[in-house]
Amino acid sequence: MSEPNTAELGDKIVRVLKTIYDPEIPVDIYELGLIYDVFVNEEQEVKILMTLTSPNCPVAETLPVEVEEKVKSIDEVSDAIVEITFDPPWTQELMSEEAKLELGML
Repeated sequence: MSEPNTAELGDKIVRVLKTIYDPEIPVDIYELGLIYDVFVNEEQEVKILMTLTSPNCPVAETLPVEVEEKVKSIDEVSDAIVEITFDPPWTQELMSEEAKLELGML
């Protein structure tokens, strides 16, 4: 059996993350800088470290579940968990140039 290509799987995960949007901002959560890290181990288990725009974010309950479910829907992924952190807190500095452009901040 060949070794799974974690870089390739990482790219697939990022593509899925880019389909998830913060309902208040017309930019996907990846470009917004809400995804801090994506870890994939040899068992194809994925751990995503992410934040929210604020601790009182209206989607605090649903967004992590959506991320988890969409990542688990990738065939190669055996399991996925999302860990929410507010350290460091999200700031607009974390947004990609694309996101800033989209929101008229550039």
